Amino acid sequence: MIILGDSMIREVSGISEVEKKAILNFLQGAVYCWCKNREEKWFSMRELMGGNNRDWNGTPLFVLYEKHINEGKTSSESFELAGRESGWLLKKVIKDDARNFKTKKKDIIRKYYWVK
Repeated sequence: MIILGDSMIREVSGISEVEKKAILNFLQGAVYCWCKNREEKWFSMRELMGGNNRDWNGTPLFVLYEKHINEGKTSSESFELAGRESGWLLKKVIKDDARNFKTKKKDIIRKYYWVK
């Protein structure tokens, strides 16, 4: 519910409200899993959906990548822009969560920490 620190929320355009809601629900589930299993660690979109989880095909997040591909961007550009937008949506999930989180920006990555 409360983000301690910087809390500007950006909008993501070019996807339907149904697609956006599916992404928000998907990310909310990821946040719950993180807080349950790694409650003492900071996390970011990169920790939740990068690394072994970077292939978004078959997930609600894939529409972000497809949107940019359909706009004529390269695969690399689309990957970067989809990652940025997913981070914006994660921030909205954190803001709307009933729990409290700290936030910080490390390098160019927004990180979160569940405050019990």
